[in-house]
Amino acid sequence: MGMIRAEKTEIRGADAIKTLAEIYPQLYLEPGPAGAEEYKKIVECGEQPQSRSLSHFTCSEDDLLTEETTPAGNVSVITLHNRADFELFLQIVAHRCVPKDIPATQGASILDGVINWTKIRSHEKKFFSENGPDADWDSEFTRFTSERKNFKDALVVLSWGPYSAVSAEKAGLPDEEWLKLSDIIRKTHECTHFICRRLHPDKKDAIWDELVADAAGIFAAFGRFDLKLEELFLGTEGGTYLGGRLENYIGDDADRHEQLESLAGRIHETLLHFSEIAEKCDPADPYGFALRLEEEIGCWKKT
Repeated sequence: MGMIRAEKTEIRGADAIKTLAEIYPQLYLEPGPAGAEEYKKIVECGEQPQSRSLSHFTCSEDDLLTEETTPAGNVSVITLHNRADFELFLQIVAHRCVPKDIPATQGASILDGVINWTKIRSHEKKFFSENGPDADWDSEFTRFTSERKNFKDALVVLSWGPYSAVSAEKAGLPDEEWLKLSDIIRKTHECTHFICRRLHPDKKDAIWDELVADAAGIFAAFGRFDLKLEELFLGTEGGTYLGGRLENYIGDDADRHEQLESLAGRIHETLLHFSEIAEKCDPADPYGFALRLEEEIGCWKKT
């Protein structure tokens, strides 16, 4: 994406938000009617914000902005240690400055399609430089923005905490170690969504996508796939649904319980297959593992 220079691949503390705000100035806004109105001018029209204060963000010295390299291209990843900052970020960028409640169960988000006016202005400057001051910018603007890759970015936004609300005790790990591993799982999970949506846009299936992204996250954190840990994330065990995240991916039909029980069985068999594939994959290449799993979606859809 070109937003972080090669010589500085990590930006920490309050500078993480500051760096993104210089590229996406809507972050200077606060959610509410006034913010929502100004949001339209900034994001849709490319205007500058009236104020450049970021005091509405608490910020932590542990906040981190990085650029993750993936098979589908680079994606910016920001980890916010204060839950309030994570929710505020999503309200501004994902919900257009509307103060919407963010579910407590949501710990990450991939925002694919964030308008980058810096790219547009950079291209405008180059266009006039090459074609003269009387060149038809309106036509060029229409052409340039007809391709989303020219001016829209993907951002991965992460919170800090135990993955999938699974405690360190249940994961069988010390608290601090589990938090660090959770961060790896969460980042790899969201980046896997980015990869699969970019490279395989026609292969969307909510539950399958979660299975693959979780598996890649576990693989990145541990260098292997852990079937029991994945079932713990979903709230299943050996083909039985015990209650957990899996229910977030189905509707509220009358036969919901039967659906969950049926899915738990299918998922268990699928994860056994994942375990077999994992043994043949490079432990240092979680995204390669994810793409290998993606090849198996046909089997999932047939069952």
